[in-house]
Amino acid sequence: MTSFAKIQKAAEKRLGAKELAARLPAVKSPAQLKKAGDDRYLSLMSLRIFRAGLKHEMVDAKWPAFEKAFHGFDPKRVRAMSDEDVEHLMKDARLIRHLGKLKAVHANAAALCDLAQEQGSFGAWLAQWPGAEIVRLWDELGRRFTQLGGSSAPYFLRMAGKDTFVLTPYVVKALNHWGAFEGEPKGKGDRARVQAQFNEWAAETHLPLAHLSMTLAASVE
Repeated sequence: MTSFAKIQKAAEKRLGAKELAARLPAVKSPAQLKKAGDDRYLSLMSLRIFRAGLKHEMVDAKWPAFEKAFHGFDPKRVRAMSDEDVEHLMKDARLIRHLGKLKAVHANAAALCDLAQEQGSFGAWLAQWPGAEIVRLWDELGRRFTQLGGSSAPYFLRMAGKDTFVLTPYVVKALNHWGAFEGEPKGKGDRARVQAQFNEWAAETHLPLAHLSMTLAASVE
């Protein structure tokens, strides 16, 4: 295993220690994750879904209109919307009129309500999930929620402040460069091997997965 100290040194040499530190993502504590309301998680989840394949700045500029159209993303109120209510949003020029994604918000509100009933709240469920099994959380999010498969699950977690690594092209390139993984992780087995590597680096450094991930990405050209 390549020592993460060597990777950290390479990243600091490329960017400088101050710039690298400025790029590290914010990671919330379990208490902070629990405190956030289910409406905020549904909003972030929906924002990630609409950002996929589109310019983030354009989606973000329209988000206040989405907040109004979906009742502040209160999961119970969104779940109570009829199919006709959702389809009617296709006439709202303030929104991004993508029927599949609009329907995903409706479906995900129902799924989030079900999960919150089981666990007390979405934040409580998220907070208790161990970082050493984060790729299993990606799979669980993809299974429970609509249009949250693939890279959308880890990106949503990053937005929510849940500690996770993200397999960006630069992270994959760095994994290959440092001999931690060969090729591109595709299936569950590959992701489990990458998780095991990140777990070893976390044990070595006591750093969050998100910081390891960003440092790793910064270590290569």
